Amino acid sequence: MALVIGLALLLWGIGHLMNAPIPARLTMIALLFVAVLGIQVTLPDGHPLRAATGGSALAWLVLGGAGLAVWVYAGWVRGLKARAKPEPKPAAPSARSELERNARHIVLREIGGPGQKRLKEAKVLVVGAGGLGAPALLYLAAAGVGTVGVIDDDVVENSNLQRQVIHTDDRIGMPKVFSAQKAMEAQNPFVTVRPYNRRLTDEIARGLFADYDLILDGTDDAPTRYLVNETAVALEKPLISAAISQWEGQISLFDPARGGPCYRCVFPEPAAEGLAPSCAVGGVLGPLPGVLGAMMAVEAVKHLARTGETLRGRMLIYDALYADTRLIGLKARPDCPVCQGRGAAA
Repeated sequence: MALVIGLALLLWGIGHLMNAPIPARLTMIALLFVAVLGIQVTLPDGHPLRAATGGSALAWLVLGGAGLAVWVYAGWVRGLKARAKPEPKPAAPSARSELERNARHIVLREIGGPGQKRLKEAKVLVVGAGGLGAPALLYLAAAGVGTVGVIDDDVVENSNLQRQVIHTDDRIGMPKVFSAQKAMEAQNPFVTVRPYNRRLTDEIARGLFADYDLILDGTDDAPTRYLVNETAVALEKPLISAAISQWEGQISLFDPARGGPCYRCVFPEPAAEGLAPSCAVGGVLGPLPGVLGAMMAVEAVKHLARTGETLRGRMLIYDALYADTRLIGLKARPDCPVCQGRGAAA
């Protein structure tokens, strides 16, 4: 038996010198064990080779069983350690990396450090995570807006992906607000995203809007648009509203508390049925909501950073088919049932 143990140690040492992996060395020793066991089983009692290798198969079977038990136990212990070991937490983003991230804003004279600080402290609510909300949400997160809320009760569908760039094919069936949250947090780990997976209603609108500094409306139905406007006016919250249809889009900042008209001043009544078809009915150019949604984010950054000239009291109309842009002036209506001409009196 001493001879066999010596051979095993010799094989291990040779493997070590040759930098052979441990599994390969164990395999060689296992082959030696099988060979010795074969000698004990096949050769007759008293044979010199059998005597030199222990003289009995029973001793080797006991030794092999003990080795197998040790190997199984060691594997079980390794498995326990692997399960008990906590997963490493991702490193928290550093203040320096946030500064580097926003460097291109900070070097802009019109924004600078104070403007970026205002963005960081701002809270923006986006109503709708569809065509307009998708680019607006991504750019708000990328711009360093500190807290972004998004409310929508819809789920991602295959037909959305032609234009709603915040969502991806593997998230079809996921609520849009959670899909948007995933994309925004992946883009900027410093942003706080608040998803509200529900429809905006009269019962929750005021309580929800009250916690935000600015509202962005990217919805596509008239009742929600009028509800958003009425709530924003009642709470004196500025509202950036955009709309798209087929090849055209429009955007404005409605803020009667600070001298502008409200949405109802400009659109006293919903459009007649069939006059403004939905995207599902009339179709829409895929990049068009990207253009208008990005404009919404631009207006939001300007308003929050207190720089430039916003679209308060003006409406920008974009015709993608003919590459035409128009800017028209807006005025508050003294008889507006929502703001009662507050903008005209300001």
